[in-house]
Amino acid sequence: MTYCIGLRLNKGLVFMSDTRTNAGVDDVSQVCKMKSWEKPGERVITLLSAGNLATTQAVVSLLDERSKAPEDRSPSILEAPSMFQVATIVGETLREVVKTFAPEGQEAASPFGATLIIGGQIKGSEPRLFLIYPEGNFIEASDDAPFFQSGETKYGRPILVRAFNPEMSFEDAVKLMLVSFDSTIRANLAVDLPLDVQAYATDSFAITAQQRVERSDPYFQQISTGWGEALRKAFDSLPDFHFGSADMPNS
Repeated sequence: MTYCIGLRLNKGLVFMSDTRTNAGVDDVSQVCKMKSWEKPGERVITLLSAGNLATTQAVVSLLDERSKAPEDRSPSILEAPSMFQVATIVGETLREVVKTFAPEGQEAASPFGATLIIGGQIKGSEPRLFLIYPEGNFIEASDDAPFFQSGETKYGRPILVRAFNPEMSFEDAVKLMLVSFDSTIRANLAVDLPLDVQAYATDSFAITAQQRVERSDPYFQQISTGWGEALRKAFDSLPDFHFGSADMPNS
């Protein structure tokens, strides 16, 4: 399992993914789940992957190979005219890989399935963000649904729903995502640090900022400790509950 987040802000896009992958409690390893492609001055595309590791790595490898081989008749995400077409190509590639791994055909509950978040900008259009389902179909982020999660989503979702603001800065967006990841890491051993972070500013057509948050990162430790303390203080500040006399058992 894994956890990935893609946010669409007014000023651009922000991505974050963990690096934990496991095939059982005694087979745990670290794998980067964020991949980017750039054409300086023309486009930037970033992909986050969650699901079967063999499937996601095969999808990324195929997309990478086809972007470097213009003589190949297979469509390339570096030549697609829009981010919608990029999402279509990625979805078709995911279906192709799953069909290869599952000879009897793709199913929604296929053990070879994967969920992908892809976002970026192509010159002449606005930044766009998509969530691609295991079946290869996809939806796009909007004002009503400005962020996507994949993988182990439930523990980190409440803070995103309550605190996300499309006008926030990249720095505040990363802080929000780190709180979401901290909640998820504490609740599920299948998600863990290091975390990969990337920000893309609209019309820059180059990755704005990118770094890895290690387990020993002092800022993450401050976020984790501070958020826990803030929750305890908030809980203590809430009004006390009192049983009504009619609800008390007879003595």
